[in-house]
Amino acid sequence: MPEKPKIAFYWCASCGGCEESVVDLAESILDVVAAVDIVFWPVAMDFKVKDVEAMPDKSILATMINGAIRTSEQEEIAHLLRRKSQYIIAYGSCAHLGGVPALANQFSREHILEYVYRKAPSVTNPAGTVPQPNWKDDGHQVTLPEFRHVVRALDQVIDVDYYLPGCAPSPKLLAAAVQALLKGELPPKGSVLAPDVALCDECPRKESKPTEVSFAEFKRPHEVIADPNLCFLAQGLICMGPATRSGCGAACITGNMPCTGCYGPPSRIKDQGAKILSSLSANVAAEDEKEIERILSGIPDPVGTFYRYGLARSLLRRRVDLKGNS
Repeated sequence: MPEKPKIAFYWCASCGGCEESVVDLAESILDVVAAVDIVFWPVAMDFKVKDVEAMPDKSILATMINGAIRTSEQEEIAHLLRRKSQYIIAYGSCAHLGGVPALANQFSREHILEYVYRKAPSVTNPAGTVPQPNWKDDGHQVTLPEFRHVVRALDQVIDVDYYLPGCAPSPKLLAAAVQALLKGELPPKGSVLAPDVALCDECPRKESKPTEVSFAEFKRPHEVIADPNLCFLAQGLICMGPATRSGCGAACITGNMPCTGCYGPPSRIKDQGAKILSSLSANVAAEDEKEIERILSGIPDPVGTFYRYGLARSLLRRRVDLKGNS
């Protein structure tokens, strides 16, 4: 009996939703398990790093790594899996673009550690202790992963063969990717395994999308009850759909929520946030400076709005601290 192809999964800096999305295959996961041998999936099975280290290089057909790279441990495991795998797939928004964890690139590492361990309202830490990479006590030594200065997308650390976008990727896209791997019917290296058109193309409200729009104010989803049949932009609600790749089945739109951009941009757009920001700004109705400021104040968190998933791969990428801590 021929040996089954080997598949691995690994979780870096992310919420864990991508791991759960594998289970969202429902009964189809039984077909996957029957067709492949899962040799590394720490969140679901008892595998050890030493098991992977003992494998021959390139013996794993494909590894799906979800999550951004924030720590030295994540970086080390990513390099290890790269050596052992024929294909690496950046699975989900965080691996693909940096995801929500990359919003931390607005702050220095020192600022984050200071807040989390000393200044946060829920913290009780009279000694002001902050975790150290190495600590010796009573003849024992404890080693912790190093917290890196910057959050990076997976391909900013290792070579990536394919990208499966989404927060989390849809079961349909995951199933299609697994089938393509097993059949050897893969697209060119570097491809994003989702349709290369804007979300507006599959949006159920696309017929109501205005050809011209003039924004007198921007509203936030919790402030209004959106018309379930009308384009969000026509209602003054920011929707990332025009700058976001399709493939999700317009899940958020169907739930009467605007697109937040988790599938990243189509290939023709270099910077997702800059694209939608320039489009919205060009259509602000006012010409008076104070009125423009009033309208734009309806977007209280521009970075979180336009770069919620893609700051690590954007032209901005990160904040630079002029004191030397970048």
